[in-house]
Amino acid sequence: MFYPRKIFPRLLEHANKKQVTVITGMRRTGKTTLLKALLASAPSDNKLHIDLERIDNRELFSFKNYDNILVELKKRGLDERKKIFLAIDEIQLLPNVVSVIKYLYDHFDIKFFVTGSSSYYLKNLFSESLAGRKQIFELFPLDFGEFLDFKQVRYGGGGVDWSRVQFDVLEFERLRSLYEEFVIYGGFPEVVLASAVADKLEFARDIVNSYLNIDIKTLSDFRDEKNIYNLIMLLAGRVGTRLDYSKIASVSGLSRQTVLSYVDLFEKTYLLHRVHVHTHSRDKEIVKARKLYFCDNGLLNVLAEVGSGVQFENAVYNQIRHLGDVRYYALKTGKEIDFVLNGELAIEAKETPAKQDISNMLNLSKAAGIKSTVLVGRHETASITNYIWGGAIK
Repeated sequence: MFYPRKIFPRLLEHANKKQVTVITGMRRTGKTTLLKALLASAPSDNKLHIDLERIDNRELFSFKNYDNILVELKKRGLDERKKIFLAIDEIQLLPNVVSVIKYLYDHFDIKFFVTGSSSYYLKNLFSESLAGRKQIFELFPLDFGEFLDFKQVRYGGGGVDWSRVQFDVLEFERLRSLYEEFVIYGGFPEVVLASAVADKLEFARDIVNSYLNIDIKTLSDFRDEKNIYNLIMLLAGRVGTRLDYSKIASVSGLSRQTVLSYVDLFEKTYLLHRVHVHTHSRDKEIVKARKLYFCDNGLLNVLAEVGSGVQFENAVYNQIRHLGDVRYYALKTGKEIDFVLNGELAIEAKETPAKQDISNMLNLSKAAGIKSTVLVGRHETASITNYIWGGAIK
């Protein structure tokens, strides 16, 4: 069964363009499923799906004379006299395939759909080789709206500004258990679709292992698996805090430069994200430490024992990250606004919101020059009603 993803309409629109459609993202976010759906939507039977995890398919692209590759494609049923729709899965497994795509793109009427698991690899490789010939679409784990779609649960909110929706008791009661599942186990498709808790945890652990043993091992000087894994767990325990690379280096036993290099690689391969400070000064933005968030709560929770407040804050970050530029605001006193969205909306995540939270946020927002504010809560509270339930962010 094909479950909808919010990115799919954009992919369909781009399918009508000559440019190569590139889908990248962390392993097992659903790229192959989208690739097959795109190919199925192509208005022609002159199409083919090639999975580069198969050795025989990798051999197809081994010819030094690229015209021979087209000959082999014709043997697989494609007609070069008509437009060809060609989907290639897992292109990071065969570096030279980019040169092949460039040649075939320039000389024949072929629409390419391709996927790859590494942002770092794909962006650097494609920037020159396919300059002007491609558009990259990034796929992330499910947000809460997509999570509900996968659960086949109806929900409102389409086209509604969630930041203006007041707490709705009926909606909260109807979707509360599902939102709690999302906060704890995250949004990787196979984790969401698994019914047993043990299976969800096993899938999440397996995703971490695949990431380490395939993506990181392929892209880095992977000499010490234990130290890398320990560093990832150490970082998971620091979600929502400002990064102190010197302290992390001291605790991990790695050099500061090594820590910096690996954090950069983890971010470029989608495992985690670093959030800049909100400021009107470029110099302060560079000097101020960035905050850390993981790409998915399920992975976070199998990597570290973090508090429920940290779980919630990480979930809210992943719910809003696709809505624009996300930053944080902080004073020297240590007081902070969790998130600033597009420089215009202050967002504070509190498990059980209180009146004082609203007062504090308004004062901080005034200092930051931000006019709009929203308090996001995880639980129902009797003391106030003017806050947004986390599950309303869809």
